[in-house]
Amino acid sequence: QVPLVESGGGSVQSGGSLRLSCSDSGYTGSRYCVGWFRKAGGNEPEGVAAIDADGSTYYVDFVKGRFTISQDDAKNTLYLQMNSLKPEDTALYYCAAFDLGRRCTPYNKLIARGQGTVVSVSS
Repeated sequence: QVPLVESGGGSVQSGGSLRLSCSDSGYTGSRYCVGWFRKAGGNEPEGVAAIDADGSTYYVDFVKGRFTISQDDAKNTLYLQMNSLKPEDTALYYCAAFDLGRRCTPYNKLIARGQGTVVSVSS
């Protein structure tokens, strides 16, 4: 299976922006659910956002209004535009493919994930 490969992480100050990208050619098609989750330090992983083939999106509450997920099927690339970043957004961000289920969310069963990209937000 073609691996998921993230890019675009980095360090920014609070209030700044970053755009994460993920090559997801092995996990798209007529029906799919792809998205992002993150893990900070010793905390449990937490879902961030997901999108399906119809363009339906799901955001967890703490990123609503700040993050935007999108998928460019022509480029087989998943994006996460992150604005108004906060220090608590600091984490390792993973691109992931999820089981579609009844609704595409980042809490669905994980099928595959990338190696992760680091996002660091300083105050």
